[in-house]
Amino acid sequence: MKRFGTVIGIRPEKITEYKELHRNAWPAVLAKMTECNFRNFSIYLKEPENLLFGYFEYVGDDFAVDAARMAQDPETQKWWALTDPCQEPLTNRKVGEWWAEMEEVFHLD
Repeated sequence: MKRFGTVIGIRPEKITEYKELHRNAWPAVLAKMTECNFRNFSIYLKEPENLLFGYFEYVGDDFAVDAARMAQDPETQKWWALTDPCQEPLTNRKVGEWWAEMEEVFHLD
């Protein structure tokens, strides 16, 4: 199992919409995340900085393959078409990232 921490900005005028979308997350998208070995997924909001922090655990054997499989899912693509316009990627993220990955510096089970 590998833990991931990620961060992205959120457009202030989209916060209410983003929260509402996630209060009613689509079952097909959640099922695809589970099928692709994503577990214990959480998103936190920090205001007034307007940052989203995502945390999840990956329990599969090939993250790149599972992430690509999820990205190819039509329902997930429709979901992202709603959520992506709410987000504002960090300008200093790595090439290919939407959510910027963070370094884990401490963990306690």
